Amino acid sequence: MEQEVTQNTSKSSCNYIECLGIILLRLSLVIVLCWIGAMKFTGYEANAIQGLISSSPIMNWLYDFLSVQMTSNIIGVIEIITGLLLLIGFKCNKVGALGAILAMITFIITISFIMTAPGWESSLGGFPALSVTPGQFILKDIVLFSAAVLLLGRACKKK
Repeated sequence: MEQEVTQNTSKSSCNYIECLGIILLRLSLVIVLCWIGAMKFTGYEANAIQGLISSSPIMNWLYDFLSVQMTSNIIGVIEIITGLLLLIGFKCNKVGALGAILAMITFIITISFIMTAPGWESSLGGFPALSVTPGQFILKDIVLFSAAVLLLGRACKKK
C-alpha cells in the first residue's frame, strides 16, 4: 500500500513537471519568435541576415523585387504571427497547431542556411567545424524545430 502511494505521488510529480516543461517550451518559442521577429524591423538585423538570404535558393528571390529591409520586415511579420499563434495555442489547439507548423517551416528554412551560407570554419579544416556565425548561430534551430514538432504533436492529441 505504501509503495503504491509513493508510486502515485511520483507519477503525479512527473506529470506536473512534464506539463510545466511543455508550458515553458511553448512560452520559450513564443518569446524567441516574437523577439527575433521584432528585431527584423531594424536595419541592424536586416543587414545581418542579408548574407543568409542572398545565399539561399529558397529565399534569395525575395531580393529580386523587395529591398533588404522590406524582406526582413516580411520575415519579421511572419515570425511574430507564428509566435502569437503559438501563444493562442494555450487556449485553441487548432490555432496552436497552425503556429507549430509555421514554426517548423521557419526553422527548416533557417536550418537549410547551414548548407547554403558560408558556415564552415576553414581554419579548422572545414566540415564539420562550424563557424560561430552563421554555423553555430543556426545550429540551435534544430532544437527549436524539435520543440515545434512536439507542440504540433500535443495539439493533435488534444480535442
